[in-house]
Amino acid sequence: MIGTQLSVTRRNHALEHATMQILSSKYPGLRMAGYSTPQGFWLLGNLEIEALQDAVEEAQRRLRAGERKLAVHPHCGTNFAVSGLVGGVTAWLVMLGNGSRRSKLDRLPLLVTLVTLTLMLSAPLGPKAQERFTTDADLRDLHVVQIRTYVRSGMPAHFVSTRDLPQG
Repeated sequence: MIGTQLSVTRRNHALEHATMQILSSKYPGLRMAGYSTPQGFWLLGNLEIEALQDAVEEAQRRLRAGERKLAVHPHCGTNFAVSGLVGGVTAWLVMLGNGSRRSKLDRLPLLVTLVTLTLMLSAPLGPKAQERFTTDADLRDLHVVQIRTYVRSGMPAHFVSTRDLPQG
């Protein structure tokens, strides 16, 4: 059960990213955020429902045609989480030891330098983690079944509901 939910969430995440990339290319400057679940994905932003429907259909078509790169988004939280983990571990390692408060303060320039360097070097790891762990560009039998729009506190939120629907 958990494996199935993870598989569906990864495919929804890929469809979410592809949809956002298509919308961004058609509407430069559009601000939006997304979040995937086993039931589908949320897109937050001021979107016309027709534009969203068209982008979702195009995303499905292009992913099924093999455009796997659409599943990897430059602003995905996976990128930030990977960089944060690498930077945090680097900072922790630099600060290890029983030194006095003063000696730890003396390490601050080294800490800033090493964390900055590791953040720069770890940048390619986020997209690789997306490709391998948090998205799956092979949608298989995943299909959109409904798109609903909600408005909370003046912010439009769109839920794209999906299901595995075997062909045949």
